[in-house]
Amino acid sequence: MELSILEQLCFSTVRIETENSSGRLFSGTGFFFNISLGEKTVPVIVTNKHVVIGMTAASIIMTEADSNGNPLYHNHFPIRFDNGFEQLWVMHPDPNVDICIMPCNMLIQTANQVFHKKLFYRFFDNNLIPTEEQSEDIDVVEDILMIGYPNGLWDQINNMPIIRKGITATKYSLDYNGKREFVIDAACFPGSSGSPIILFNKGGYTDKKGNLKWGQGRLILLGVLYAGPQLSVDGTIRVITTPDSHSIGIKSLIPNNLGYVLKSKCILDFIPIIKHKYNL
Repeated sequence: MELSILEQLCFSTVRIETENSSGRLFSGTGFFFNISLGEKTVPVIVTNKHVVIGMTAASIIMTEADSNGNPLYHNHFPIRFDNGFEQLWVMHPDPNVDICIMPCNMLIQTANQVFHKKLFYRFFDNNLIPTEEQSEDIDVVEDILMIGYPNGLWDQINNMPIIRKGITATKYSLDYNGKREFVIDAACFPGSSGSPIILFNKGGYTDKKGNLKWGQGRLILLGVLYAGPQLSVDGTIRVITTPDSHSIGIKSLIPNNLGYVLKSKCILDFIPIIKHKYNL
């Protein structure tokens, strides 16, 4: 089975189901990333701090692979964390950067060696984070994909995420309001927190100078969705960062189809932290 790039991207994310000390259930999105440390790499799951802070237990469901390394869509391997879930994550040191990571190599090894399960997943890596030069080449309006679990929705039978499409709404190379983030125009709902935002052009694209790059595709990890402005019934605009709650309730906030995205280069801030934590 040969998967397209888009099909493989669907296996880069994972749905994070969490539970707080009161037993209330939430969901968010995480994605797999290989942090390069020169000759070594550290596989991690990336998500937002607000997805995991205050959560005591959690579950993530992985897709199994067959002996040839192909995904078994109907075969799922649940990984359950019964307590201390928040403590497994390494928080970004800047309180204004809503990103955290969890090393996941042990999870993968345990599934393989203890439960004899081969898992199917795909990692982003440092090479997909745009350099300063690449950032300058990104136009104000570019097509983007957001992969995740809006309002906790997903294909439960096939363990597949939901893909949303949109555009960049601010110039990527500029720091929106002085922060290392940018804005997208896309339907962003709670539960999408932690979703990777990807610039993807298949088969060619036109650069910002108008040059046609025929036959040249682009795949760039632009950032991580963390929030979105919503309009309340009294006309006040509020920035909402909470993950989606499974509890039934009345919500009086109206999304305005914009999302705030932390730039992917923020992930690189974890390199010295990981080196110190694991003596690498």
